[in-house]
Amino acid sequence: MKQSRQGLELRYGKVGRAAAATTALATTVVLATALATVIGPTAGTAAAAAEGRPGSPLTGVWRMDGYGTVVAVDGGRLTTYDVTAHSCVPGWITATQAGSPGPDGTVRYVTGTNAVTLTPKGRDRLVDREEGGVGTKDLYRIPALPALCTTPAPNDPLAVFDRFWEDFAENYPFFAAKGIDWHAVRDEQRRRITPTTTADQLQEVFVDMLRPLGDAHTGLARIVDGQPTPVFGGRRPGSTVRTKELTTRAGEAVAAQLTGPEQLFAGGKLGVGRLPDGVGYLRVGSFAGYTDGDYRSQVAELDRALDALLADPDGLSGLVLDVRLNGGGSDALGLHIAARLTDRPYLAYRKVARNDPADPTKFTRPVPVPVEPSDGEHFTGPVALLTSSISASAAETFAQALMGRSPHVTRIGENTQGVFSDVLIKPLSPDFAVVLPNEKYLTRSGGTFDGPGIAPDLRTPVYSPEELAALKDSALSTARRVFAEDAQGDQGHQNARGDQGDQDRQRQHQPRQ
Repeated sequence: MKQSRQGLELRYGKVGRAAAATTALATTVVLATALATVIGPTAGTAAAAAEGRPGSPLTGVWRMDGYGTVVAVDGGRLTTYDVTAHSCVPGWITATQAGSPGPDGTVRYVTGTNAVTLTPKGRDRLVDREEGGVGTKDLYRIPALPALCTTPAPNDPLAVFDRFWEDFAENYPFFAAKGIDWHAVRDEQRRRITPTTTADQLQEVFVDMLRPLGDAHTGLARIVDGQPTPVFGGRRPGSTVRTKELTTRAGEAVAAQLTGPEQLFAGGKLGVGRLPDGVGYLRVGSFAGYTDGDYRSQVAELDRALDALLADPDGLSGLVLDVRLNGGGSDALGLHIAARLTDRPYLAYRKVARNDPADPTKFTRPVPVPVEPSDGEHFTGPVALLTSSISASAAETFAQALMGRSPHVTRIGENTQGVFSDVLIKPLSPDFAVVLPNEKYLTRSGGTFDGPGIAPDLRTPVYSPEELAALKDSALSTARRVFAEDAQGDQGHQNARGDQGDQDRQRQHQPRQ
């Protein structure tokens, strides 16, 4: 599942957690939930959940394949625990059953406006599907809660440090790619921790450990007066920082290219417009927060924008999709757009998660994620996608999903940020929560774009001061040029075929010699 970058704004992009959906929930709210579960459940309530009640095939304790998560299900209530080799703390999700089980035993659990379904597969396996997320996760029955989960976890500075280090050591997939020896980092930084280390000093240590990763899906939050407050968010070195001023000026530059004002949807997160020569324009500023409701309401609002964009698909000479200011959200919303741009199914990507705490090369079974044509109005003509280093997370999985489309989607602008995984929110203590990725989104060849991001086909300036001052937009201009050249090429091809046909017909009517 994905998580919007709004709220906490740690450039986390999206949040993926076992047995919980957080599709459009602001990260601030998510971490507030994390706080509540850190300081809420006691050992007594954990033991009660572990006992379970007979009758439901879901009742009991389950370990997720990957994700460092244990799930207890009892009496219509679902509770998560974050587990490492030497620690267990209450997770950030408590959800309640909604409605009766389906014909196949599927049970839906909700927390706020988010939901997840669990489907039994025999007695000892469950399949987790998260509304607003993509793919599935497997859970396997275990006899009881791990012993570490039945007593309160220690929260002295050294214990919290070890918990932080171990969350990354057991889940983070990219140490080798980034050339970082995490064990050496521990040995160096652990010497700074003493029984009297303050929260401020511990925060400084954590930030010093996170910064070299250069990963926009890593971050740290402090819990202050009961509220999570961002204190650090990673970013690929050299990437652009999105600011309110940049967003305003970029909007002005785009508006100068359009033939009329944008139609705004989703509180301004979506914009529909027209460029000259019959080119349609869709600005996707986020893949989250379209409404205050559940995922279905997000889809409905997105469809309103897509219906406006594709009201006359035959009248469009091309379509520009703009995710240059999109920091992430729900992968599923990106797939929903892709489904309106094809008339045949194809593979978007495959998801895997790291699942061996001791071996960073071991991953779960790949889960294919397809693009299925929508029942709504389609556009199958030429498409250009505008990207920047701000384009992150769900904006990048959207770009990756479009790479399987035919005809090819022309990418224009800059490399995307280079973070694709759902992110884990791991409570560390009543003072801290940490965010990190644990998944890979695989290409057909088994590679990923993590780190450098997805490169454009055509590289152009993106929001340079000179262009913004002159209300110019090289990426939009390039897209229009590409469409015009394609149209000329098609016309030339048709003319060539017509000329050849005329010659063939002339030969057919010439008398034989």
